[in-house]
Amino acid sequence: MDDAILETPHARWSRPMRIRPMRRTDVEAVERVTDRAFRPAGGGRSTVARHRWIKRLAHFLDVDPGGCWVAEDQAGVAGVAVALRRDEMWVLSTLAVDPAHQGRGIGKALFDAAVAYGDGCLRGMLCAMPNHAALRRYRHAGFTLYPTLRLSGTVDPGAAPDVGGVRVGSQSDLDLVDSVDRRVRGATHRADHAFLATGGPLLVCDILTGSGYVYLDQFGVGPLAATSRAVAQRLLWAALNTVPPGEELSVRHLTSDQEWALDVGLAAGLRVETDGCLALRHMRPPAPYVPSVFFG
Repeated sequence: MDDAILETPHARWSRPMRIRPMRRTDVEAVERVTDRAFRPAGGGRSTVARHRWIKRLAHFLDVDPGGCWVAEDQAGVAGVAVALRRDEMWVLSTLAVDPAHQGRGIGKALFDAAVAYGDGCLRGMLCAMPNHAALRRYRHAGFTLYPTLRLSGTVDPGAAPDVGGVRVGSQSDLDLVDSVDRRVRGATHRADHAFLATGGPLLVCDILTGSGYVYLDQFGVGPLAATSRAVAQRLLWAALNTVPPGEELSVRHLTSDQEWALDVGLAAGLRVETDGCLALRHMRPPAPYVPSVFFG
């Protein structure tokens, strides 16, 4: 894809900037850009989180090379956009511009390149932070913005009940997982199962009253989808039961349709905080559902 370079001049850019397809050699620089963009106050990711990000970017390049773009000038990578196609759904996984380069139109150019990857998709989804310029861009692109909450903190000892009907999943359960995803959000995570499994186990619930699944990850809970709120609550409680005592966790981007999750989180002693937005195009908020911040 190196011959698909898009020259994108902008009057406010201090030196020539171009939008081009991401390469394998860009991955570490892209991770550093996202760290600076998402943590402008400093602090930086842990070594474990950094390696997880690098593996995630490598996965996207394997599965969705046409959705991976960077902005680059003579000094190196200044921004990134990563978009996915899952069945007939387009998902924006990452859009970040180095703070030193923000306000120059780079984010819009990257977003336009990522949106083009979704040509022909019927639906769109992205998880957005509370950034005015980005939210305005998404709204202008036809996305409906649904404010979201997050659950965070440590689980109260003894708060989580014993949950029946939930077990550790295996490869043989992926058809069930895909079936639930199609029903709840209209698209599967089929291309991502192998990577999601590297972050933690898959839990599944398949009982008379419904079916569902949740992937566990040391950095949070999600994705989670179920065909009933009762099954979703079982899965979330089971996920919270796996968290070591005193360890911080988060469950993010919960719309007002996810009160079942808020009820579990409050019972577990977690804090409820404002988060950002779930931005959707040509679809209603999936429910019961907890999106993966990076896979939708």
